[in-house]
Amino acid sequence: MKNIIALAQVNLICADIEHNKNKIIDFVKKAKEKNASLVIFPELTLTPQPLGDILLRYPLVCEKCQKALFEIQEFCQDISALVGFIEENKENGKFYNSIALIQNKKIIKTAKKTVISKITPNDEHKYFDKFSENFENRIFEIQGINYGLFINEEELNNKALIEQIKTKADYVICCSTSCTRYKKDKIKHKFLSDFSKNNNLKLIYVNQVGGYDEFIYDGTSRIYNNQGEIEKISKAFEEDCFIVDLNSKETIAIADYIKSIEIKENFSLDYDDDLERTYNSLVLAIKDYFNKNGFKQAVLGLSGGLDSTICAVLLTDALGCENVLGISMPSKLTSSESKNDALELAQNLGINFLEVPIKDAQDSIGEKFNKTFNEIEKSWTNKSKISYTQDNIQARFRSMVLWGVANEFNSTLSIATSDKSELYMGYATINGDMSGGYAPISDVVKTKLFALAKWMNKNREQKNAIPESIILKPPGAELALDPKTGKTLLAEDALMPYEFLDEVIWRIENFNQSVDDMMKIEFLYEKKNNITKATKTQWLEKFFRRTNTALYKWCIAPVGAIVDTYSINKAEYKQPISSNINYK
Repeated sequence: MKNIIALAQVNLICADIEHNKNKIIDFVKKAKEKNASLVIFPELTLTPQPLGDILLRYPLVCEKCQKALFEIQEFCQDISALVGFIEENKENGKFYNSIALIQNKKIIKTAKKTVISKITPNDEHKYFDKFSENFENRIFEIQGINYGLFINEEELNNKALIEQIKTKADYVICCSTSCTRYKKDKIKHKFLSDFSKNNNLKLIYVNQVGGYDEFIYDGTSRIYNNQGEIEKISKAFEEDCFIVDLNSKETIAIADYIKSIEIKENFSLDYDDDLERTYNSLVLAIKDYFNKNGFKQAVLGLSGGLDSTICAVLLTDALGCENVLGISMPSKLTSSESKNDALELAQNLGINFLEVPIKDAQDSIGEKFNKTFNEIEKSWTNKSKISYTQDNIQARFRSMVLWGVANEFNSTLSIATSDKSELYMGYATINGDMSGGYAPISDVVKTKLFALAKWMNKNREQKNAIPESIILKPPGAELALDPKTGKTLLAEDALMPYEFLDEVIWRIENFNQSVDDMMKIEFLYEKKNNITKATKTQWLEKFFRRTNTALYKWCIAPVGAIVDTYSINKAEYKQPISSNINYK
């Protein structure tokens, strides 16, 4: 007898019960056509994670889940299905994270989650109750195979549940919603592998896929044998009705991007182990953010610099070149090299391109500002000695052009191009380069972006789309002149070397280190360059001083995908703007 099952790795829309119900029915039909006896969906299939506070504000979502579940039953004849849904706890008005086993058009069993997560993005403790125990509902038999059911990885730590199931089950099933992050995929694989090996259990792991605002789910549903080896694995970053014959025993190589990730104890500029995952995560995040929110086209400023270049490539691969418009907006400080680089990139990618000079607008607005400031000085005497007004006029007018295009053309979204290094330092202009409806690279540091540009030139179908001159060019916004050189100010002159800056970020996020801690450690940059203790102290103090004053910008930043191990994205990191930490 063939024991064929289907791992339904679905890309869903949060709280869109009708859409999700129809997709579940479609996957049930696909699995049935392939003679599967069981189709397994991720947890909370009818309204996937992250839920946010939807349930607190709109409890009718739970009612709609129940109705949709009964409609799904009608398609489960001659096939069994595990479907995640939200169930009301009628005793206190809160909810259960539940999974229904449907057989012969009936709900045979319902399992309620026993371990509730307090970790972002799920924050289940805010609206889900944990169920005490329901061991009897965790074991079921289909075509002579006994299955045991776990809801998400948290329950794989429930020792009482494991002991009840392990002696009765031929396979255990874990229905999950687990987002992808740097390091997390490697750690998750080790955890699942160890669980199988240590408990002598065969494990079927089914995961959600897709971009959900800031969070990306990679799918990679899989089956482990009782030695902790992967026998089958579905597609990464793609929806998949993954058909598996349990009688076929074939150990396969784990997905390269999971296998290659290293848990580093020291900062490194070698990002090769995570570039494929980062690229795929960002492309999927953009594609789903646009599709799920009704946008089709993207407009962004093309400066000829690294950040806008990376964004343009990602948008092209996510949306198609015909749906991307890059606008070069040179000012009187913009070099001919930058203009040429922007044009060459657009031609290489095949995207729409336009040049809109802003010199006249800059002069006109600057003149009006000067008159306004002169009037204000009659009342206020605290005018800044160092002014960034002229710099910001350029960034903000460029943003106004982009938003103008987005307003004028339906289903078009303006893109913010700030990266993580600059957001940390507040080196981005509110209503300027920070402005947009989506920020693709807001969780990627600058040194990793350089590595990603080289990786994309080698690994995209269209090779070498990014001009080498962009990769070799020192970053700079071309907004102001450096008084020391008379040339446009470079970003590293205004801040510090990115290699040093990004190691500071890495040490804060991975080891929670202070200024004093970092002064005792030799940075990678110090091993290559001779800098004084005074310079290092100055850079560290500048970093933390600017970070303190950048907090309000982090809160204003638009939605952007989280791909790093830790993040300052407001969906995850909370720090009062009105705070003042002594970092020493």
